[in-house]
Amino acid sequence: MKLVRLAAAALIGLCLSGMGHAGQTFDTVKKRGFVQCGVSTNLPGFAFTDSKGEWQGIDVDTCRAIAAAMFGNATKFKVIPLTTQARFTALQSGEVDVLTRNTTQTMSRDTTLGLIGVGVNFYDSQGIMVTKDANVSSAKNLAGATICVLPGTTTELNLTDWFRGLKQSFKPVLLDTVDEIKRAFAAGRCDGITMDKSQLALARIAFGNTDKYVILPEPLSKEPLGPMVRQGDEAWFNVVRWSLNALLEAEEYNLTSKNVDEIAKGSIPPNIQRILGTSPGMGKGLGLDDKWAYNIIKQVGNYGEMFDRSLGAGSPMKLDRGLNALYTKGGLMYGWPIR
Repeated sequence: MKLVRLAAAALIGLCLSGMGHAGQTFDTVKKRGFVQCGVSTNLPGFAFTDSKGEWQGIDVDTCRAIAAAMFGNATKFKVIPLTTQARFTALQSGEVDVLTRNTTQTMSRDTTLGLIGVGVNFYDSQGIMVTKDANVSSAKNLAGATICVLPGTTTELNLTDWFRGLKQSFKPVLLDTVDEIKRAFAAGRCDGITMDKSQLALARIAFGNTDKYVILPEPLSKEPLGPMVRQGDEAWFNVVRWSLNALLEAEEYNLTSKNVDEIAKGSIPPNIQRILGTSPGMGKGLGLDDKWAYNIIKQVGNYGEMFDRSLGAGSPMKLDRGLNALYTKGGLMYGWPIR
């Protein structure tokens, strides 16, 4: 009987100790009091500082959403600018909790780095931009051209694959940052530059004479961009994944930062009750308050709001939603059910 009581006591002890441990990153973030996100060094639309020195962009908003879910406060975050070369090491070493930096999700990255993609916050494709003076209307006509590109990226690999597929040669000019690439292109060091098409559109605006430049029509790749975390830490993975899903579900149900309080006061269907936390229990599995998704919507907005102010109609880029529209409107964006 004594052994039974000891075993029971040990089991209760294990259960109690387990209640305080959600996962290594989750616990570290909770104890620290803010989320650390790795972002680009300066990429308007995705991660950049505005005239007040404050970080903006869709990748920064993704970080804010995670902070809102974790702490009920979207300001509880810190962004750490990372180059393409430094981003994975920073996440592997624990320098950052999550990469919300524009990073393409690929099989090799999921299977060889000890990291894992969480989802997609922007669908892009890679392109090449040249000057109109070059009289080139297709990327197929760039044999022997010098192309400025970021080293160690899928962008560089895609470019190599593209020319190899055409059985053509080209001369890569490897530069470490997007700003260096733009300066080199403007100075005539390369015939063309290659990046995701969203970045090319922004670069063309930054050059100040959009008629001088042409983004060639061919997509060189598929670029599903989104957050990454370390493997083997499912509690933290879930927080990031479901923060992303909450942004998309909110847009699908027309929940915005401006109307969410008013809608919450009315008679609302069960699916919206679950998102807003008015029906209990939807935060428990994440180790969060039931209002975790409400806090995201109220403080950050839904996915559509994020897109519009960073990349869409409310931004200098004025990009169409395209593939980034909700699936109900012909796009690929689809929030998993919060239920």
